[in-house]
Amino acid sequence: MPKLVVNVDHIATLRQARLGIEPDPVTAAHMAELAGAEGIIVHLREDRRHIQDRDVALLSQTVKTNLHLEMAATPEMQKIALNTAPHMVCLVPEKRQELTTEGGLDLRGRETELRDYLAPIHEREILSSLFIDAEPEQIKAAAAIQAPYVEIHTGHFADATSRTAQQQELTRLLEGIRQAQDLGLKVNLGHGLNYTNIYGFATVPGIHEFSIGHSIIARAALSGLDRAVRDMVSIIKTFAP
Repeated sequence: MPKLVVNVDHIATLRQARLGIEPDPVTAAHMAELAGAEGIIVHLREDRRHIQDRDVALLSQTVKTNLHLEMAATPEMQKIALNTAPHMVCLVPEKRQELTTEGGLDLRGRETELRDYLAPIHEREILSSLFIDAEPEQIKAAAAIQAPYVEIHTGHFADATSRTAQQQELTRLLEGIRQAQDLGLKVNLGHGLNYTNIYGFATVPGIHEFSIGHSIIARAALSGLDRAVRDMVSIIKTFAP
């Protein structure tokens, strides 16, 4: 059965709008866990636009399920990951001007570099994942890097403006999922998933986790975080094993 892993970055975004102390993403993480989330994700960006070092340190000590740390493949982030020892790190691309991550990490030609970058992380028994688009060459490169997981970017599927375009993107995603699984990679999905489009993956076998943030926090603004997480957990529990 796939797991729901909740991204609490947007709670930190709201806090940073006033540079204050609330709402606290650490508290939000605990509430999400109580509501049924089986993991918490935060993206510690180089510009610290939302999640702060303090958040990662406290979450690493207090999350009861699994903490996933999204990060760029930089020396600074590697040091933070080794010091905080999350359950998993996910390498993602970063651009300072982007509102949110716009696509997957380009792995081509970086296989040796990223395998070496992840080596000390793996030595600490921290799992790793690579955030990639569902492109055959990216998936092959991910397998060569020897990270056990990939998180396939579902943003283009989520942003499709017609049923035809959405179906085309879904077909591309399903082909990528199968290729990754055939190469021995474990597959997570994330970016832009919401309470409607997630049903596109209801019968897809072998998905380990759905990484969802924005749609849950958006619903939480109207119905409360506990209800928003429970609603998404309830949907995922209907999916075929």
